[in-house]
Amino acid sequence: MRLQLADEDRQVALGECLGRALAGRGRVYLEGELGAGKTTLTRGILRAYGHQGAVKSPTYTLVEPYELAQARVHHFDLYRLGDPEELEFIGGRDLLGEDALCVIEWPGRGEGWLPAPDLRVHLTLEGQGRLARLSAETEKGREVLERLAADVARINSSLAGTDEDVS
Repeated sequence: MRLQLADEDRQVALGECLGRALAGRGRVYLEGELGAGKTTLTRGILRAYGHQGAVKSPTYTLVEPYELAQARVHHFDLYRLGDPEELEFIGGRDLLGEDALCVIEWPGRGEGWLPAPDLRVHLTLEGQGRLARLSAETEKGREVLERLAADVARINSSLAGTDEDVS
């Protein structure tokens, strides 16, 4: 699935749709260069579960847990990870094995240690906006993409006739 996102608001809207489609479970890898919008997308995912506060990238702590009424979300940022084995020391295996949603920025830094994702999201800069490419890697991921496509289509049809569009 490919989606054009004109601005930050569209990125957050996609994140909210993605959060609803994930239903609080699974593993999502977020890929893209610095500034591509991985944390912005995560903010939208968290909003889908009722989070209203700020969302910062856990670059130095590696993981930020969110215990929300509707879901438990672990937001990983592996940008500064020196060695994938460091994930063992922070309880990564336990966190990834929980009945929770794990959103992982810079998953390539944990290669060889991380389990496969259900969904992979690659963000690239395109002018003032972003291009989001989403691919499923498991059956759960395929189901998520189906729900996401239906949600995006519903939102776009409700915006018909306006200048708004999430795609």
